[in-house]
Formats: sequence, structure tokens, C-alpha cells
Amino acid sequence: MSNVNAKESVKKFLTESVATVTPELVKSIKRGYTKQNLISDLMSGVIVGILALPLAIAFAIASGVGPEQGLYTAIIAGFTISLLGGSRFQIGGPTGAFIVIVYGIVSQYGYDGLASATLLAGIILIVFGLAKFGAIIKFIPYPVTVGFTAGIAVIIALGQVPNFFGLKFLAKDPADAVGKIKLYVSSFDTVNVYSVIIGVIALAVCILWPKITTKVPGSLIAIIVATVIVKVLGWDDPINGHGVMTIGMKNHIPSGFPTPHLPNISLSMMREVFQPALTIAILGAIESLLSAVVADGMTSTKHRSNTELFGQGVANLLSPMFGGIPATGAIARTATNIRNGAVSPISGLVHAVVLLLIMLVLGKYAEMIPMAALAAVLFQVAFNMCGYRAVIKMFKLPKSDVIVMLVAFFLTVIIDLTVAIEVGVLLAAILFIKRMSEVAEVDAVTDAIRADDEEVSHTEFARQVPKGVVVYELAGSLFFGAVDKFKETLNRIAVKPKILILRMRSVSSIDAAGINMIEDLLNHCKADGTQLLLSGVHAQPVVALTRAGVLKQLGEENALGNIDAALNRARELLGLPVVDASVDPNPTVSWEKGLEKPWMPEESNAAVAEGTPEVIAEKVAEEPVWKLK
Repeated sequence: MSNVNAKESVKKFLTESVATVTPELVKSIKRGYTKQNLISDLMSGVIVGILALPLAIAFAIASGVGPEQGLYTAIIAGFTISLLGGSRFQIGGPTGAFIVIVYGIVSQYGYDGLASATLLAGIILIVFGLAKFGAIIKFIPYPVTVGFTAGIAVIIALGQVPNFFGLKFLAKDPADAVGKIKLYVSSFDTVNVYSVIIGVIALAVCILWPKITTKVPGSLIAIIVATVIVKVLGWDDPINGHGVMTIGMKNHIPSGFPTPHLPNISLSMMREVFQPALTIAILGAIESLLSAVVADGMTSTKHRSNTELFGQGVANLLSPMFGGIPATGAIARTATNIRNGAVSPISGLVHAVVLLLIMLVLGKYAEMIPMAALAAVLFQVAFNMCGYRAVIKMFKLPKSDVIVMLVAFFLTVIIDLTVAIEVGVLLAAILFIKRMSEVAEVDAVTDAIRADDEEVSHTEFARQVPKGVVVYELAGSLFFGAVDKFKETLNRIAVKPKILILRMRSVSSIDAAGINMIEDLLNHCKADGTQLLLSGVHAQPVVALTRAGVLKQLGEENALGNIDAALNRARELLGLPVVDASVDPNPTVSWEKGLEKPWMPEESNAAVAEGTPEVIAEKVAEEPVWKLK
């Protein structure tokens, strides 16, 4: 590559990077921002900020950290995601999806380990954004997403059982689901009836309030009602009360805001928490992009996924510097933001400022919130999160998808989320490869090509297979999972023909194993005195075979665009009359159109294919940006 090309590549990369890091906030203002828009954003931001207060506290406590850390996260990360993200309506902060992974990290490594993992996750998300992985993240298999999401919901609900029922136990609450169930069952004789009453009341309000209005969140009303009941009746009085646990009995919400500082991290800790950090990054990317897609559907807008990942990354870099935890886009809060009239990311900025003011002014009142009420709110979050409709629908899909979903679900509940995602994706990939190999086919064509063939010839004679010619049609991707199936069929050719035509119009792609199979077949044909011809070869296989040197061994004149050309080439080699198919050759592959005689040697198929859109990306990816002198 010349220096000029290298400079152009660097310039292009920098231009694209600037576009990626340009936040949606800037674009929203450039599109025109009115006073009425500001009023709408202010109103929506205030409502969402109030809604975020109990959720931030609940998610933090359920994650094994203090309530103030949930508030710090919602304020800092929420502000940053709206400031730098790629969605107009995204509201960021701590979410239920992170409870499982955060609780596990805190239990094993403490907050320093969590801070290290969050910082690493932020760096990974920034890399995802700059590398334009916004679309690739969407390829996480759907059954895996359904499975681990349902598993997270179960663990969230399970973790709130002690708070809802007011259980008391001396042993430490274990991180694994099985240990939790055993401990809860053995401690069920310590149930606090008054905690249950408060929990039931709060849960009823959460469920019934939306039927009255959706403008004010039911979770907020539930917490206010529960707090008032407990305080008025004195059920939280440690001496004369009934032992209803409140936030203030376990944690203290500060009336100030922390100064930024680097957490106590080390290289060894970074190595230990790298795998959980990768899980946080992937999970955060999935949830934030899913939330942005939901927002797009509600507003008929389009988010910028790579910019969103960049904003999420910066937010997770800043969050632990203020004592926060991992953050991502929150679907429920984002939807509430839209329903209350949000116009731009400014509503998200307002939501963070409102949270800050509430914490500074009303923090002492938040300590009065009963833990049973928070448990009720999280029960509803878990129910909404489990996606039971999606789970039911999954059982109507192929068994392999059901297996992947169930594996991801049980691994999330029994072991942990990291293992669930890794094994789920691996299992989904293996089952997909198996499915693809099963649909791969090899059919033999003897006397004549079918009359109903999509490549219609002008004469029946043109489709007659000459004596001494054997045609085999391949269907499906020619990749490592299907190569053995092709080999077994081709090895069963009893009589060695003079010419073997492989019809590849239904082979859209080929990998190293497929190339090796073609090369082995070519060598066997040469040893047996058989001429191998390839028919209907698509652009990607042609270019791949050319780069591997196989097409040179075969001879480009023996890689044809359609079956008419291949049969004519066979007649030419056998010394038979060539049937004219040049009037309307109707080639299989689009890049052969316009070639009057695609079987002729002077028409270089691979050279034509090199210029097609489907291989340009591959070519560009292989070119080095820098060239050493």
C-alpha cells in the first residue's frame, strides 16, 4: 500500500472515529431545539428522576453494596450516558440485569474488585464502539438472551425473599441459588408478619397503580405508602415496634457527594476480574442497545449503536471513580422518559440532576424506606424482566433453540451469568453448525438438467449431459461442518468420468476446509484423468479459491458462471459441437452478467469477482494501514 493510501486510510479512520464519538445531544441541538422542547425535557426528566430514586437504591442493595452507591451510579453514569450516548431518549443507571454479576464480584473480591471490573468493562465498551461492534453485539443468540434474562429475574426475586418476609439468620447469605434456598427454608420460622404485610401492600400498589395513571410511577407510590404506614404505626421502632427493617437500619445515605478518586486497583486484580468485566461489557452492550431499539420503536427514530457503546463505556469508566457500580441503559426508565414527552438527551441530564438534588436534600428520608417495600418493587422488576411470554414462545421453536435457552437459564441460576453466556453462545454456535451441515446436500445429475431448472436454456439439447460427463450439484455453505458429507457422496462415484462438473450455484460461501476439499478433489481428478469443472461459482468462493491458488491449478477457464457454460466447456473438451447459449445466458451469479461467453479463458472470472461488493469489505480488512519503508 502506498503512503498516499495509508494516509487516506488513517484520515478515514479518524473521520469515522470523530463521527462515532459525536454524541446524539450535539446532533439533537443542531436539528433545532426550541423552548417548548426544553419544557418537555424538563418535565420528563423530573418524573424519571423521581422514578429512578427507589430503583437505584433497590438495585444497589440487592447487588451487595450500599444504597448511596446506586445513587452515585444513577447520577454520574446516567448523566454521562445522556451526554455522550447515541440515543435521544436513553436513561442510564444501575439495572436489575447487573445484580447477579455485581453481587458475585463483591462477594468474592470486595468493592475494589468490582471497581476494577467496572473500569475494565468501560474500556472494553469504548473499544466496542470505536471498532464499530454495535451491530455485531446484536448477534448474541436470541435463545441465550431469553435464557439468561429469565435466570437473572429468578435470582433477583430469590434474593429479595429475606427482605420481603423479614427473615433473620446468623449465616451469611450465600451467592448461589441452591445455597440461598436451603438457608431460607431453614430460617422460615423467623418470618416477620408485619414485614409481609408491608411487602404485600407495596406489591399491590405496584400492580394496581398503573390502572389509575401511568404518569406517576407505581413503585414510587408503593414506597411512599409503605413508608408512611411503617412510620405512623411505629412498626420500625427497635424497642416497641415490630422489627420491620428499613434502609437506615443497615445503611446510611450521605447528604453530600463524593469527590472523584481512582479506586484501589492493581494489575493482579485486573487479571482476576477480566472475565467478569467482559461479561459486564457484553451484558451492558446488549441491554443498552436493546433499550435503544425499544426507544426507536416507540418514537420512529434511529439510534447510533456505536456512539451508544462509546457513551456507555465512558460512563462505566467514571462510575467507579465516584464509588459507583456498573451502569447501562434502563428499558423501563427509558420508556417512561418517552411516555412523559422527552424530546432529546437533555431529559436524561435533567433526570440525573434531579436525583442529585433529592439525594442531597431528602437522603435522610430515604433511610426510612422499609426493605420489604423495596423487595416488592424488585419482585415486580423481576416479573417484568423474566419475559415469560418470550419463554413460552421459545418452546414452539426448534428443539435446539429450546435446549440453548434452558442451558443458559439453569447455568445462570445454578452457577453464574458469566458461564451461562459463554456456554450458551458456544452451544448455540455448535447447534447452528450442526443445522447448517444437515441442510448441506449433494445431488447427482445424469442424463439431462431438470426442465424446471431456474437457469432455463433456450433448447433442450443445450441441457443434455454428454456421455462421459457427470454433474453433481452442491447446496449449502461449503464449510468445515459440511465437508465430510460432501466428501462421502463424491467418493461414491463408481465410474471415473472424463469430466466432472460441480454445480455450485447454491454454495454462497466457502471456508478453508471447503477449499481443501476442492483441492483434494482436483488432485484426485488429475490422478484419474478426469477434468474438473466448477459451475455457477459465486463471488466469495471464486475469490477464496483464487487466493488459495486452487483456481490457478484448475484453470480459470474451468470455473464457469452457469451450467450452460459448463456443459459447453465440457463439449469443447470432448471435441463435441458447442451449443450457442450466448443470446441470453442467464448467468447464476450476478457478476457474470454482461459476459457473452463466460466459459472462455480470456474472461477472468476471479478478476471480475474481485470488484463485487460482497468481497470488497474482506479485501479492505486485509490491507495494512501502515507500510514500513
